[in-house]
Amino acid sequence: MTVERVELGLGATVRCAVRGRLAPSPTGALHLGNARSFVLAWLSVRSRGGTLVMRMEDLDHPKNKAGAAEAALEDLRWLGFDWDEGPDVGGPHMPYTQSERKGLYVRALERLRESGSVYPCVCTRRDVEAGQSAPHEGDVLFYPGVCRGRFADYAAACGVLPEGRLPAWRFRVEERAAISFDDGFCGRQTQDVSASSGDFVLARDPQGAGYMLAVVVDDAAMGITEVLRGDDLLQATPRQMLLYRALGLAPPAFTHVPLVVSEDGRRLAKRHGDTRISTLRKAGVSPQRVIGLLAWWCGWGERGEELSLRDLLARYDLGSLRREPAVLDDVVRDMMGIAR
Repeated sequence: MTVERVELGLGATVRCAVRGRLAPSPTGALHLGNARSFVLAWLSVRSRGGTLVMRMEDLDHPKNKAGAAEAALEDLRWLGFDWDEGPDVGGPHMPYTQSERKGLYVRALERLRESGSVYPCVCTRRDVEAGQSAPHEGDVLFYPGVCRGRFADYAAACGVLPEGRLPAWRFRVEERAAISFDDGFCGRQTQDVSASSGDFVLARDPQGAGYMLAVVVDDAAMGITEVLRGDDLLQATPRQMLLYRALGLAPPAFTHVPLVVSEDGRRLAKRHGDTRISTLRKAGVSPQRVIGLLAWWCGWGERGEELSLRDLLARYDLGSLRREPAVLDDVVRDMMGIAR
C-alpha cells in the first residue's frame, strides 16, 4: 500500500492508497439524486478495498434543518451504506462535523491572509450581478476585484457596512490562472479561473468557516485521495485547486458524475414529486428496490430488479456508467410509487 505523508502546516496526516468520502449536508432530506451519487462514491472506494469517511458538511447554517444530519445517516444505513470513520463511529481525524472543525479553517485563512491571497469584500451579490457585462453559466458570477486593495484590513471593511453585516473573504485570483486536471469521468478539464469567475468568495464568516475553504482543508487533513460527486460541482473544482495550491496541499483525484434530473432537465425538487428516501421507507419500499432503481439508472441492472449495495460491487465499472443524466420520469414514479 502506498502511503504519502502530507504536511499541512495545520497538522499532518497520512494519505493511504484509497480514501474516499461521503459528505452530506443537513439542509434537507436525502433524496434519490443524493443517494445515486453516494452509491457511486461508495462503490468506487469499496471495490478497491479502500477507506470510506463520512463527513457532515453543516456550515450552511441558515438552510440547516433540525434533525437532518441524524436522518441522513439513518437513511444511508437503511440503504446498506457503511463507512470506516465518521461522526457516529469516530476515527483518527475527529471531529467529522464541519461546525466542530472551525479552528482548522481559522488557521488556513490566517495562512492565506499572511500570503496576501485573500482580502475583505463588502460587495453584495446584487452589486456583483449589477456589474455583469455578460451572462455567466450557472450560479457563478464574475467578480472583477472591486474591493482589491480597497481596505487596509478587515476592521476597515466592517466600518463601511451597516451594523449586523460583515464583509466576505475573497480569494485573489491571478491573471491567466488556468487550471487543468483529468477528471475520472469527464476527462481533461481546463478553466481559466481569472476569466470564468475572477476573485471568488471563500467565506462570509470572519473566521473563514465557509464551504469552499472548509472542503479543501478537510479533504487534505483527512487524507482523502479521491472525490466522487455530482457534475454540478465540476466548474467549482478549478477554484478549489487554486486553494490547494495556495495552501501548499496535494489535491485529491476528482470524478464528477451525471445528476438525477426531471423530464425538464432540472435537478430534483419538490415540484417533481417526493423523492425523499425517508418517504419511500415509510411507504414500505424496500432498500433493495431503491438500490435496484439506482443501478438501473447507472446501466448496471434491469428495470425492477432488486439489489443490495454489495450486489453492485461485482457490476461496478465507471467506464460503463451512462453518460447522460438519470431521469425521474413517469416510468420511475410508477415503479417507486412516487405521486405525480
